[in-house]
Amino acid sequence: MSAPMKAILTDIEGTSSSISFVKDVLFPYARRALPGFVKARGHEPAIRKWLDMVATEMGGMCQDAMIAEVMQGWIDEDRKHTALKALQGMIWADGYQSADFTAHIYPDAAEALRQWHAAGLPLYVYSSGSVPAQRLFFGHSDAGDLTGLFSGWFDTEIGGKREAGSYRRIADSIGLPAAEILFLSDVVAELDAAREAGMDTVLIDRIEDYPQPRDAGQANGHRRLESFSAIMPTA
Repeated sequence: MSAPMKAILTDIEGTSSSISFVKDVLFPYARRALPGFVKARGHEPAIRKWLDMVATEMGGMCQDAMIAEVMQGWIDEDRKHTALKALQGMIWADGYQSADFTAHIYPDAAEALRQWHAAGLPLYVYSSGSVPAQRLFFGHSDAGDLTGLFSGWFDTEIGGKREAGSYRRIADSIGLPAAEILFLSDVVAELDAAREAGMDTVLIDRIEDYPQPRDAGQANGHRRLESFSAIMPTA
């Protein structure tokens, strides 16, 4: 490494957790629960504002049942809409609290995160999911409550994950030179942006998520590892 590693920034889906957990557990749960959630709690101001946002975008649609149906379609399309992400987060919070599911985390990721934290390395999360959703995920993981391991959380409010400027802003927020931050992700385009911003990078290429391993060309010059256990940063 060209600079001593003083912090680690990690993605979630496909990196510390399986892609299938989001697609096969979280999204279907939110889709099923959405109509009942809207019917039961649509009068609450914190929820009403998001429903009204969607209604306005749809040309003044006023029936909540129709709004819920539209958002179910957005879930099917994996649309990154602010109102949908907010309501999904609330629904998932109910699911976590009811112990309907726990968040999948790869055992090697949980172990490494604990070891890095114990070694004094500050840990941060950067995910397209909202910060509240990130906290729920790590607070109700298969490995228990891991939120205490992290020093900060970032979502797309700081910028898109494929934009170098986002990683520069994250480095500024953390208070370290970008070169002293290691970013872990399964998405090469995100790693490209982080590298452009000056961060060190590792492509996490898990066989469970990517049955056909990415070769050197596909990795585009990023170090490629299949688990967190092979990462040995020094504080």
